[in-house]
Amino acid sequence: MPIRTNRGRTAVYRRLWGWPLRSPTHFVISLVIVVAAATGVGLLLPDPPPEREFPQAQTSTSRQPVGSGTPGSTTTAAPRITTNPLAAPVPAAPAAEALTVAEAWAKAFVAHPDGISDQQWLSGLRPHSTEEQMAVLGTVDPANVAPSSVTGKATAANATTSSVEVTVPTDKGSIKLYVIRVPDQGWRVSYYTPVE
Repeated sequence: MPIRTNRGRTAVYRRLWGWPLRSPTHFVISLVIVVAAATGVGLLLPDPPPEREFPQAQTSTSRQPVGSGTPGSTTTAAPRITTNPLAAPVPAAPAAEALTVAEAWAKAFVAHPDGISDQQWLSGLRPHSTEEQMAVLGTVDPANVAPSSVTGKATAANATTSSVEVTVPTDKGSIKLYVIRVPDQGWRVSYYTPVE
């Protein structure tokens, strides 16, 4: 067992750590020093950056004048931000053209005889598909498409003025298609999935 002496580094440490516990007065003084040190460190630390506040968007659709100030000035006013909530799609009767496009797409989708190239198969789908859908179809191997024929008429489930959900029966189950109205192109298939 080591002998404790009042000399050396260990003795100094023992006296420093033991000082707050010698009496209640020493403990209170130590506590005040610790709190003052923590407060001082908190005051010296930089403030956190303020949260960004975004200006509230105007709900009006009016425009501000482009020029400002005197005639001939080149400064322009900042554009006014207008936000209008998107209107919910309006339910409507399914468009006959959408059903025609869905049937044509389904017939082109299941038409994959032996020896057909990927490009030939895709060219049959291109007139009826959106560009995004063509990118997805480009990853599909026609040999892996299970259905080989359409067995009935397309039926619409949900329809709005700009989209129609269509089900087309095939010899290997039904295919659900989402047909949307594309500006300047008409109705196009944007998504398909087999019906479970």
